[in-house]
Amino acid sequence: MINLENKNIILTGATGGIGNAIVDTLVSLKANLIVTGTNEKKLEELKSKHQSIIPLKQDISDHANLESFIDKCNEKLNGRIDILINNAGITKDNLTIRMDKEEWSKVIDLNLTSTFLLSKYAIKKMLKKKYGKIINITSVVGHTGNLGQANYSASKGGVSSMSKSLSLEYAKKNIIINCIAPGFIETAMTEKINEDYKNQLKSKIPLDRFGTPQDIANCSAFLCSDLSNYITGQTIHVNGGMYFS
Repeated sequence: MINLENKNIILTGATGGIGNAIVDTLVSLKANLIVTGTNEKKLEELKSKHQSIIPLKQDISDHANLESFIDKCNEKLNGRIDILINNAGITKDNLTIRMDKEEWSKVIDLNLTSTFLLSKYAIKKMLKKKYGKIINITSVVGHTGNLGQANYSASKGGVSSMSKSLSLEYAKKNIIINCIAPGFIETAMTEKINEDYKNQLKSKIPLDRFGTPQDIANCSAFLCSDLSNYITGQTIHVNGGMYFS
């Protein structure tokens, strides 16, 4: 039985489909949760649903303010950040020859650089307690590539490789870093895909269905828990069998 009572957790990208499911699951397991996003209305809706959470509006692409953001989280969590879940991400899809530098840079800056900086500042806090966990939500396309997603694939592949390096650097300090790589999950993002392409994708999934946000939330809960304390530097693929690492 997973119990996250007294675990202090920061979750970015809390207002999306996967983020919502992670919030619901971690709250049900009694975690203390700071949730972030840029949509104030959706953050308020989360707060009305879960009175125990602390919502903080934060644009994580604003790199200059990320250290102060982590400082603020640390204060609100009584000086102890146990777990950081880097879930926030964006896409700006285009074929490579049509992709401009802004489309490339915005995705890399938010998905990869923001994840690096948030991890860096959180690790500084965790080192003082000689304990911490970071869970980075990546993507199957960071391992397989995908048409029109050179920027997104590069950002998510970069997060996976970066996480391995961080895990090696801080394992002796009892700081554990892992990734979850979702496959195709039923969210607002996948709703934009046309039906023919959806059927093509589904035909490549041995379980013959897309995943749900709850599938990612379940894996997140496991990695947050003490049941995963001997796992670090790994990417757990939650994709219905469409890709094996």
